[in-house]
Parts: sequence; C-alpha cells; structure tokens
Amino acid sequence: MKKIGVLILAVLLLLAGCSFDSKNKTEQPRKTTLKSDWKEITANAKGTKVNFFMWGGDEGINRYIDEWVAPRLKEQYNIELKRYPMDAVEFINKLKTEKKAKKQSGEMDVIWVNGENFKIAKQQELLLGPFTSKLPNFEQFVDTKSPDVNYDFGFPTEGYEAPWGKVQFVFAYDSSKVANPPKSIAELKQWVKQNPGKFTYPAPPDFTGSAFIRHVLHEESKDYNAYLEKFDVSLVKGEADQVWKTLNDMEPYLWREGKSYPSSLAQLEQLYKNGEVWMTMGYDEANSSNLIQSGEFPASTKTFVLNKGTLANTHFLAIPYNAPNPDGALTLINFLLSPEAQMKKMELEYWGENMALSVDRLSEKDQKSVESIDRGPATLSQEELSSHRIPEIGAEYVQWLERGWMENVAKK
Repeated sequence: MKKIGVLILAVLLLLAGCSFDSKNKTEQPRKTTLKSDWKEITANAKGTKVNFFMWGGDEGINRYIDEWVAPRLKEQYNIELKRYPMDAVEFINKLKTEKKAKKQSGEMDVIWVNGENFKIAKQQELLLGPFTSKLPNFEQFVDTKSPDVNYDFGFPTEGYEAPWGKVQFVFAYDSSKVANPPKSIAELKQWVKQNPGKFTYPAPPDFTGSAFIRHVLHEESKDYNAYLEKFDVSLVKGEADQVWKTLNDMEPYLWREGKSYPSSLAQLEQLYKNGEVWMTMGYDEANSSNLIQSGEFPASTKTFVLNKGTLANTHFLAIPYNAPNPDGALTLINFLLSPEAQMKKMELEYWGENMALSVDRLSEKDQKSVESIDRGPATLSQEELSSHRIPEIGAEYVQWLERGWMENVAKK
C-alpha cells in the first residue's frame, strides 16, 4: 500500500509540475508549435476552429471573410473560421487583462493590428512569435526585405506580424463641382478659402484626421526623412508651429467655420454624400470606387494624390501569446497570403485594396491576372499610386501631433 501511495503522490506531483510553477503557483506557458514543420502544423490544424478578431466596420471586408475565405478554409483544411468584430484597442486591452491574470489559454487566435496597437502588444509581450518564417507563402511571395514589411509605423516587426494588405491615402472629390482639385497643401488652403464651408477633416485622434495633419507636416517639413528615425521632440517642435499656422489659417473657411469637426471618417463621408462638403479623404485608394458601385457616392467622384505624395502603410495579422489554436492561426494567415486570396481581396466585389505580396514574385499567369483586375472608376493607376507613396512616421510623432492639434488648433 505504501508503494501505491508513493506512486500516486509522484504522479500528482508530476501533473502539478506540468501545469504550475511550484514557486509562483501560476500556469506555465503552453507549448507552441513554432518549432514544428509546416506539414505538422497543418495536420494539427485539421478539424479545429480559428477565432479571428478584427475590425468589423466594412461590410465588404466582412463578406470577404465570411463568404469567400471561410468556405475555402473549411474545404481545403477542414478548419472552421469564426469572425469576431472588435476594434483593435479593445482586443489589445483584453490581452493586457489576460496577461496580468496569467491566463495562458485565451479566446483569440488571430488579430488584425498595426501601428501603436502592435507596438504596445509587442512591447508588453502579448504576442506569439516570431512566426512569419514558418509561413510558406510569406517566404515565397512577400518581399521580406521591404521596409513596409519590416517596420510598422517605424517600429520593427521582427516576424511578430505578417503583412495582410497595403493601403494608400487619397483625397476624393466630386468632379461635377470641383474642376481642378488642389495638388498641394498650399493649393488646398487656397481652394478652401475660395470655397468656404466645402471642406473639413475628422478631428484627431481619428485615424484619418490624424493622417491629414501628417500630410501638412510632410509638406511643411524641411527633411521629412528625419521623422523616420528615433523620436526627437526638438525636431517636431521646431516644425510644428508652421503646421498649426496652416491649419489655423484654414479653420475659419472649413465646414461650420471650423467650430466643430467630424468625429470620424464615416461622418465626413456622410457630409460628402449629402453634398455638404465637396471633398473627402481616406486610407483606402479603392474606397471611392466601392462607394460609387454601391450607389453611396456620386458617379462623378474621382480621387487624387498630392504632388509630394501621400502616406501609405501596411496592415498586419498577429497571433496572441495565449492563442488557443496557434496551428490553426498559422494556417489561416498563410492562406490569406496566398496569391488566390490576395487577388480576390483586390476585387471591388469585396474590398478592392492592394495586395501585401510582391507582384514580381508571382507566376506569370498570376501577374497577368493582377493586371486585369478592375479596381473601379475612381481608383488611380498602380503606377501613379506607387510613384507617390511616402512612408509613415513613428507612432511617438503621431501621438505628439495629435496632442499638439488639440492644444494649438482645436482649443483656439
């Protein structure tokens, strides 16, 4: 009996040791599959469910996931895909709470993230990784040396997130009301004064409004490339006064005389739909074409970029540190990086945005397919867009400018 008792005690201690740190009495990190080969990863993912947490504010994007991706993931890998609409700030806060509670198995397998949210998640060790080198499609089709893959708003990705798509900021206008759209911030300021009440922008920290003031900085800056380096408050302080001056000069001629601003891009677009303003803007070069197709924007809508360029960035997919199904997460992300999935995403039927893949790495057949995709009547050519791309600055500069706008423009 003593031997049996000792054996039982040993087994219990072994089991306890697998799950708990005897010193801290907390769960130990789960074993990940990042050391497994791809065949083993996809085999483990078979018959599982993947929970995809992502912004859900665009019906076309939602349909792309629900109607096109999910059925093919089920057919090819026998994986059930469940989409959970949630803003990035919310699921990052959720991960923070879980990390603090030492929760080693969460609910999120894949999250759609970039910019400051990614920086916070990586710095606070909320992510699983690095994982991109495990993905066959990443290695084969992505330009792994590209700055917009290796940096996210100036912060190194280091394989903790995989690029999902690329977008570029464009301005949209009603060509039946605007004959010659401005091609610089200086020309825009003049146009605003000549057409009072017909232009505005969302109030920062709205993503679109924040990007608009960065375009003003880009035009006013003597050396914009300096903003791609480490944060230097003296640099931005020295040039911000001209930014605030430009914005304050425009303010009395904005919609509602600048006494209030739209709180979001959706509100700005509604003003444009109603004809209250004659221009809108946004971080999606094909958005206007999509909204023309749906009948929400007038068919006379066209888009333009500034002569000095417009901001472009990459958005990414990451895996939480406590993903319940990391094998399924890797399999989903790899599928989303397939030429087939990326080309379908470019079609206006769903999304219309540019792919994360390097076109010259595609097969000749796929390259021809990309060229034949109709991105809509208001979407600028790839040549014009790519020749006017400018990189995003670091997140610390973005936050400094947003606070500066509140103090120097909104409160004046």
